[in-house]
Amino acid sequence: MNEQLNFDSLWYGFNAATMVNGQYSAIENAAIGVRDGRIAWIGPQGDLPAYHAAQEHHLHGGWVTPGLVDCHTHLVFGGNRAHEFEQRLNGVSYQAIAQSGGGIAASVHATRQATPEQLFISASRRLKSLMRDGVTTLEIKSGYGLSTEHEMKMLEVARQLAEHYPVDICTTCLAAHAVPPEYQGRTDAYIDYLCDELLPEIAQRGLADAVDAFCETIAFSPEQVERYFQTAHAFGIPVKLHAEQLSSQGGTTLAARFQALSADHLEFMTEGDVAAMRESGTVAVLLPGAYFALKETQRPPVDLLRRYQVPMAVATDINPGTSPVLSLRLMMNMACTLFGLTPEEALAATTIHAARALGLTETHGQLSVGKVADFVCWDVESPGELSYWLGGDLLKTRVKKGENSHVDTH
Repeated sequence: MNEQLNFDSLWYGFNAATMVNGQYSAIENAAIGVRDGRIAWIGPQGDLPAYHAAQEHHLHGGWVTPGLVDCHTHLVFGGNRAHEFEQRLNGVSYQAIAQSGGGIAASVHATRQATPEQLFISASRRLKSLMRDGVTTLEIKSGYGLSTEHEMKMLEVARQLAEHYPVDICTTCLAAHAVPPEYQGRTDAYIDYLCDELLPEIAQRGLADAVDAFCETIAFSPEQVERYFQTAHAFGIPVKLHAEQLSSQGGTTLAARFQALSADHLEFMTEGDVAAMRESGTVAVLLPGAYFALKETQRPPVDLLRRYQVPMAVATDINPGTSPVLSLRLMMNMACTLFGLTPEEALAATTIHAARALGLTETHGQLSVGKVADFVCWDVESPGELSYWLGGDLLKTRVKKGENSHVDTH
């Protein structure tokens, strides 16, 4: 005789796109049993064995997917650059804006000036928008402090957000984002500072789950990034990389050599880069928001990534300068319309593959027994609608670790 299953909660009355193996892997008339914040049972409701549930929740239709994972964000920053957006549309060049103190330098100044409380309040507003869009897990990068004091301030605020909101947050140290004003003309000296002072302090405080850098002609060379990554590896911290966004620098292959969790942007990557990613298991993170905002024309080589079976993730890249994006679902649509992903690939890109890009494969990104019980019920008739609709309130119920997690709109 089978023993009775005991659940903290049972959820039923929906269809489920489990995203097992990166496919919809749909279950009609599904049920999910949760115990200790994990999925203890999932399958057709009619196949449920004898059970006892402390709570039962009928979702009255719709489709349930894993909670969305936003694996590349710059959510914490001071101020914004809406005025620069307006200037560019009025004919002022990006170079002229940068020469007058705009661009990343403006965000660095605003972030350094902001108190932790101010950063927390502004980031909270952006976080709530993502949560209302179905996000249950995200990454937050530093990179607008560019000094030990202010990088730590950003990372600490990111950790505090996870303590106050029903969301999992991975923190990434992006101190090699740009050269700060005090190091202008001394890029190698800034890399020395990062390796000798900043990263050791971040590692000692345990503030970063990963380390990132911007490998580009306007930022850091592959040789400089390699030194930075060697230091991160010495502290046992995984790496990821902004690579091949504006030109081909070989950064993606460098990232693969360091077994990077992900390489991100990738518009100018080569077939050799793709092959290297395949060998290392590095995830390709596509960022259509920046591509759109910058009016780029060079698309990431999606067909090559498919051919080499490199997992593709999609993220908002929310930042004040080049991707002021507050909707991961909108990025799913843009990944389809601009980059040629299918809706199924776009959903995999914001669930199972995005979780892999954060090193969370064992716990997040799909609906299966043993995974964290993070899922979203959507008011749609098919999962493809998540990439079809531009905007709109499609979320019916958001569940975090088995608990109904209403998102406060204030």
